[in-house]
Amino acid sequence: MTATGTAPLRKSAARPAPATAPRRRRLTERRSKALAFVVLTAPMLIGLGVFRYVAIGWSFLLSFSEARRTISLGNWVGLDNYQELLGDERFRDSLTMIVLFTALIVPLTFAASLGLAVLVNRVRRGRAFFRTAFLLPAAVSYVAAAMIWKMALFSGVPSGLANTLGALFGADPTPWIQTQSPPLYWIVLVTLRLWLQVGLYMILFIAGLQSIPQHLYEAAALDGAGAWRTFRSITFPMLRNTSVAILLLMLIAALQAFDEFYAIFSTGASLGSEPVRTPLMHLYGVALQDQDYGVGSAGAFLLTLLIVLVTLLQGRILGFARDKD
Repeated sequence: MTATGTAPLRKSAARPAPATAPRRRRLTERRSKALAFVVLTAPMLIGLGVFRYVAIGWSFLLSFSEARRTISLGNWVGLDNYQELLGDERFRDSLTMIVLFTALIVPLTFAASLGLAVLVNRVRRGRAFFRTAFLLPAAVSYVAAAMIWKMALFSGVPSGLANTLGALFGADPTPWIQTQSPPLYWIVLVTLRLWLQVGLYMILFIAGLQSIPQHLYEAAALDGAGAWRTFRSITFPMLRNTSVAILLLMLIAALQAFDEFYAIFSTGASLGSEPVRTPLMHLYGVALQDQDYGVGSAGAFLLTLLIVLVTLLQGRILGFARDKD
């Protein structure tokens, strides 16, 4: 009776073992995956937190401190740094200049990239070649491209490409960057920015064009609509969300202009002799040359506020991510 009584107990005691083992195995796998995730992402998260978010927070506190030749906190001055910067005529002139530059370069880049996208999208053979050819300049460094424009294309010497082409039509050699009346340096800046950016935005427009239903074009062809009417009535309205997103990227990139301006106009001396200067160039001189990190930090947040306001205003006027009508 003892043997028969204990046998069921042993059987019932051994019954949960098959269900417990897979549960422990799954728990171990989850822990190992969580550990691997932490190990792989921890360096990035720590670096992102220390070198970006902590730096941004520290810079924000510096903007309320008198930080000359030091980045230590303690001498609080409130909004004096902001008032000093807004009272600086050179900074206000740089804001005016960047607004004018934005108003010039954004429509040109938008029209050029949209036109190229429409043309390339209609190509039946070699479409991938043209996409790659126009996109390649986007991978070039702004500084490297600016040096090519400055030292080769618009160098001002007779052997420069622009002067060589001008000589074919009887024009005299022109110092493009140094000429301020008329301001020929704008040709250098605008052509450089167009060469660098048009290909990237063209690719974005092509992605939007390929998402337009083809039956709309077929219906327009049956109605006898021409190319311009089809573009005005179908293509451009269907690209609304893509256009708004691209305009947003263009505005931010224009307001943050620095590399090409500094590379073209910098001569190795202290800033201040440039015919035009962007807000970032002015802040570079204040923070890194004058070593006034409090005013420099205040300017960085003022420029950020300007970009945010422009972005919100654009979203308010043009809308973003709305349904296509």
